[in-house]
Amino acid sequence: MNNRNNVTEFIFMGFSPNIQVQILYFVIFLFCYIAILMGNFIVIISITCSQLIEQPMYFFLAYLSFMDVCYTSTVTPKLISDTLAERKSISYTNCLIQLFTVHFFGGVEVFILTGMAYDRYVAICKPLHYMTIMSRHRCNALIVAACGGGFVHSFAQFLLAFLLPFCGPNAIDHYFCDMYPLLKLACTDTYNLGLLVIANSGMIALVVFMVLMASYAVILYTLRAHSSESRQKALSTCGSHITVVVLFFGPSLFIYIRPATTFQEDKVLALFYTIIAPMFNPLIYTLKNSEMKNTMKKVWSRNLFGGRKQLL
Repeated sequence: MNNRNNVTEFIFMGFSPNIQVQILYFVIFLFCYIAILMGNFIVIISITCSQLIEQPMYFFLAYLSFMDVCYTSTVTPKLISDTLAERKSISYTNCLIQLFTVHFFGGVEVFILTGMAYDRYVAICKPLHYMTIMSRHRCNALIVAACGGGFVHSFAQFLLAFLLPFCGPNAIDHYFCDMYPLLKLACTDTYNLGLLVIANSGMIALVVFMVLMASYAVILYTLRAHSSESRQKALSTCGSHITVVVLFFGPSLFIYIRPATTFQEDKVLALFYTIIAPMFNPLIYTLKNSEMKNTMKKVWSRNLFGGRKQLL
C-alpha cells in the first residue's frame, strides 16, 4: 500500500455554508447538548444516590447514560464550535483520535444494550434464578466485557484509518471523522478496506441487532403465561429498550452495512445515534417507569430542599 501522507489536517464541510443557517444549527445543537448532559446526569445521579443502583437493570442504565454523555461529547462540542467557525478544520492526529473515541464509546454502548437485553431475558424467562444469575459480579463482568469489545472494535477502525494514505483533497463531507468519508479521500484502492469496515462495523451492528430482536421475541412469547399486571410492566420496560435499540441501530445499519459509499443523507442519519438517541434515552427510560420517576423525585427533593433547609 502507498504510505504517502501529505495531509496534516482535514476540513469538515458540515451541513450548510449559509451563515444564518449555521447560527440556527448552533442554537439547535447547543440546546440538544445541554439537554443530553442534563438528562443523562440526572439519571446517573438519581440511580447512584438511591437503592436502584443495587438492581441490575438500573445498574446498566446508569452506565448507558454515562456512555451517552461520553459518546456525544466526542462529536457534539466540535460540531457546535464549527457552526460558528469560518474554517471547520481538524488535525490529522485529532481526526484519528476522534475516530477511535467515537467507535469506542459507541461500541461500549452497543454491548451495554446487549447486557440490558440479557438482564430482561433472565428477569422474565428465569425469574427464580434472576438474583443468582445477575449477581453484582456478573454485572461488573458484563461491563468489563463491553469495554473490551468496544476497544477491540475501535482499535480495528483506528488501525484501518491509520494505514490509509492521504494525498489530497482533504475536505470531509461530514461533521466528524468516520471511516467511509476517510475512505473516500484516500489515494489508494479502498475496496478491500471497505469490506473490512463492513465486517467490523456493519456485521457487528447487524449481529447484535438480530440477537437483541430475537431475545425480545423470546421475552414477548414468554410473557403470554404471565399475569396481566406483570405482563404490562414487562412490556413497558421492554418497549423502552426496543425503542432505544431501533433508534440507535436503524441509522447505524443503513450507514455501515452497505459498501464503502457515502450519501448526503449520512450526515443527517448520523445525528440519530450521536445526538438524538443520547438526548431521548433518559426520557424513554423514565417517562413510563414509575419506579424511576419516584426515585428521581425523592433524590432531587432531598438534595435540593434538604440543602436549602440547612442553609436556612
